Amino acid sequence: MQMKGKEAVFVVLMSGISLLALMFLAKATPHMAIFGTMVLIGGYAYYRTRDFKRIEAAMISGIREAIMPVLILLLIGMLIGVWQMSGTVATILSIGLDTISAQWFLPSVLLITMIVSSFTGSAFTTVGTVGVALFGIGMALGISPALAAGAIVSGALFGDKMSPLSDTTNFAPAVAGVKLFDHIRFMMGTTVPAILITLVLFTLLGRSGQAADTTQIAEAQAALAGRFNLSWLTLLAPVLVAVLAFRRMPVLPTMLVGMFAGVLTAGFVQGNWNVTNWFGVMQAGFKSGVENETIAAVLDRGGLESMLWSVSLVLIALAFGGLLRELGVFQAIVDALLERLKSPGSSVLSVVLSSIGVNLLAGEQYLSILLPGQAFKQGFIDRGIDPRYLSRALEDGGTVINPLIPWGVSGAFFAATLGVPVLEYAPFAFFLWLSPIFSIILGYVKLGKQRETMRIAS
Repeated sequence: MQMKGKEAVFVVLMSGISLLALMFLAKATPHMAIFGTMVLIGGYAYYRTRDFKRIEAAMISGIREAIMPVLILLLIGMLIGVWQMSGTVATILSIGLDTISAQWFLPSVLLITMIVSSFTGSAFTTVGTVGVALFGIGMALGISPALAAGAIVSGALFGDKMSPLSDTTNFAPAVAGVKLFDHIRFMMGTTVPAILITLVLFTLLGRSGQAADTTQIAEAQAALAGRFNLSWLTLLAPVLVAVLAFRRMPVLPTMLVGMFAGVLTAGFVQGNWNVTNWFGVMQAGFKSGVENETIAAVLDRGGLESMLWSVSLVLIALAFGGLLRELGVFQAIVDALLERLKSPGSSVLSVVLSSIGVNLLAGEQYLSILLPGQAFKQGFIDRGIDPRYLSRALEDGGTVINPLIPWGVSGAFFAATLGVPVLEYAPFAFFLWLSPIFSIILGYVKLGKQRETMRIAS
């Protein structure tokens, strides 16, 4: 469907007002806010098309793109439950409580998740495995849940953005027509300052906090030792997953291997050969039975059912995104921005804003890279702008912004996995905010100098 810029702005404003009113005035959940907005926009779409089948097909098309993320979410939910049962998370908790102090917890978490996500290339895998254990350590040390989640998400997105194993790191340069490692090297211009500032901020926040209660830590250690056989053997499953991810095995079989290794660990190390219990944990999550409330809150999680909140949100959000895409909202907005490009710097700004806009409206990371990338690619070529600026802007406005959106695929997953709402951890996910800011700044500074040099030379 063809839509002009003014009509697209009207639809976006109508969607935004509806979402905000339902979430903050009616106190609706993100699911119901998006559902209500989808009904509203669906009514407008019917007014424009008089074709219900076309509207249904658009929503189904949007949902079709969610099949792989949904399968990953469900498998990671089961994997978390299995690793809780096997003692993997408990062992990491115990090691962390022995080695990490409260003052250095936040920068340590940032660095650990950066390393893990760089090796696996997946923020989902990082947050769903080592992230859960690190979050538990933070709770035992008395760290703010929002701060801990902000550090975990920041580190996880570093690898998701920079690792050559990451889907988005490969996808963005492919869309922009850039070689993979040229893209990665060019991203260092925005990623390095963003992550260094993030590290400094978390170090300052950690040093300003209070020392952990040693009695509470001792009680947590005793609770873990009393419930599990804490052994280095329990770490074989996550090591195996990291190796398979590094060898670029597809994510679904990697998760399945991790689950299989986890149940074997539960049998050989924890002595749990109850197959019925295994499947119960995969379905409903692990129940530790420990009396220590802090440890119980960390261990009693996982299972397929724990991901249904996120899965349902993702399905509704992507159905809404499919509807907006069919209406031509995204393309109309991008076309309007293309007409107003007056400088190379404004081209980068427009790409970043477009990617953020698609993220906000569709909640889907890949669409936020694909749609602006396809739309702006020829414009960058016509203006003689290095396509690496395009691929970097797509990552800085697409990849790292999705976790800041409550109905985004990443945001919904991280919130469900860590138990911290997006709006609570978002202010502390410093890396995610700084990346697009540096992309815009460098777009104006570097490209501005380039254009001035070309003008003088001519």
